[in-house]
Amino acid sequence: MIGISSDIPRSLPVGAQLVVADNTGARVFEIITVKGYRGKRRRLAAAGVGDLVIGTAKKGKPDIMHQVLKAVVIRQKKEYRRPDGTRVKFSDNACILVDDEGKPKGTEIKGPVAKEALERWKKIGANAKIVV
Repeated sequence: MIGISSDIPRSLPVGAQLVVADNTGARVFEIITVKGYRGKRRRLAAAGVGDLVIGTAKKGKPDIMHQVLKAVVIRQKKEYRRPDGTRVKFSDNACILVDDEGKPKGTEIKGPVAKEALERWKKIGANAKIVV
């Protein structure tokens, strides 16, 4: 995992449900924890664009549901600012499922992918059609 240039607000706490934007068979993903999160006592861990999260698939194919999976957040509704001054926000909160090395499990990604997620996870770029 590589550092990214933008200061992204962590707006997806534990328990948030994300749309799965790949073709793995999962449709809704719920966050259990955020990998590498360092916070304060009694504060829920939260994720932003480019973060690796661990959770379960709540809706989708029966063989993938209710398993503990890893995912990378590729879109968030909360607006964030890039170093050049532009502000970016998306219409939904979305993620894609990845394996232990960070390679995507699916073969295609539906919808746009934030540039910050690609900075941190280079292997996602091969499947992304639209980069914003």
